[in-house]
Amino acid sequence: MTRTVSLGGRSFETELPNATDGTLEGHAAWWQSYLRNKDKAVRSVGPVVNIVDAFCGSGGLALGVKTAIEAIGKRANFAAVIDTDAVALDIHRANLGSRRCISSSVATLVDFHVVGLGEDAKFGYKPEVVDDALASVGQVDMFIAGPPCQGHSNLNNHTRRQDPRNDLYVAASALGVALGAETIIIENVPTVLNSHSNVVSTAVGLLKSSGYGVSMGVLKADELGSAQRRNRHFLLAVRNRNLSDEYLTEAAAGFMENPLPLSWAIGDLLDTGSTHLVDTSPTLTLVNSERIDYLFDNELYDLPDAQRPDCHKNGTTYTAVYGRLQWDKSAPTITTGFGTPGQGRYIHPLRRRLITPHEAARLQGFPDWFDFAPPGVAVKRKHLTKWIGDAVHPILGYTMGLCAALALLEAEAAQEAAA
Repeated sequence: MTRTVSLGGRSFETELPNATDGTLEGHAAWWQSYLRNKDKAVRSVGPVVNIVDAFCGSGGLALGVKTAIEAIGKRANFAAVIDTDAVALDIHRANLGSRRCISSSVATLVDFHVVGLGEDAKFGYKPEVVDDALASVGQVDMFIAGPPCQGHSNLNNHTRRQDPRNDLYVAASALGVALGAETIIIENVPTVLNSHSNVVSTAVGLLKSSGYGVSMGVLKADELGSAQRRNRHFLLAVRNRNLSDEYLTEAAAGFMENPLPLSWAIGDLLDTGSTHLVDTSPTLTLVNSERIDYLFDNELYDLPDAQRPDCHKNGTTYTAVYGRLQWDKSAPTITTGFGTPGQGRYIHPLRRRLITPHEAARLQGFPDWFDFAPPGVAVKRKHLTKWIGDAVHPILGYTMGLCAALALLEAEAAQEAAA
């Protein structure tokens, strides 16, 4: 199965094995084939793109960027990956062949000083990598990062926009500059723009004063053709290039597709018969089993207040909690709570159970070859919910990778025209 990507006046074709249900065409067919592919293809030809991935988790953003790089005929090399979760680094390495795994906080890897705030911010001196393993990675073509977003999320009312980890957004931009990355991609939740310490505008000021063109925007996974509604704020910085404020959203508009239903993503996983941890649902309490039965017996998708816990019986604003997914609609955002009915709308639409980690991974855009429990890595269910629920949907990383590539191709074309 072939998909053609057009960038900067050039066309690139990507081949995948035909693993669809045979009734789809175009975007939907290619991505379904991508999701159902059980064999990881290793690209062995083409120019190498060296990447450093910070706050990498299990590798959702990296996977999307890798797919974009391969779509334009190049090879992705993860020269270094960084996260405080050492086991997640093992997952990243097993699936994406990461060269160096650094289990440290990004803030300890770079020395920098900020003068000023907001878009007037600049570095007091050139940022410097202070970790020997990271300093020796050589040329860095792309730096990608997804700093912790819990402090910015509307789901975290107690610490919202006052979490000290918010400063890691600024540290990420400093590390990208210190590495001399040609392109920088930083991801977060849309409410990062409301941070009390203005971390985004400060990062923009630091990057611009360091010679980067910067563009930002919110990308929506369902508008890019996924089966999940997931919105993320992205910052794209390209060294020695001019980018308009609208560049990112205008470039991403070229990759827009119609949302896809839940059935498109997980329709072949109804009854796999597998007893593997990733293919089984968590054991439910009796009361939660009864709530699920109530939904199915009454053909409902939202649980009435009377069937909810006592704290919900006078009404709740979280109506999706204890909710049932719909087969013919896109799923809501998959979070780390997908293993608990009281954390969101995670009840399977056709089976009296919660979705499995495998189904959640499919909705999150991970293909079947991506192994969340590789040999030699001790994995528990709590690990799976964290790694899958926290991940950046690869379709977002794919789009960002293509937008970054387009910026570079356009700059090259402008230089050739001026020569």
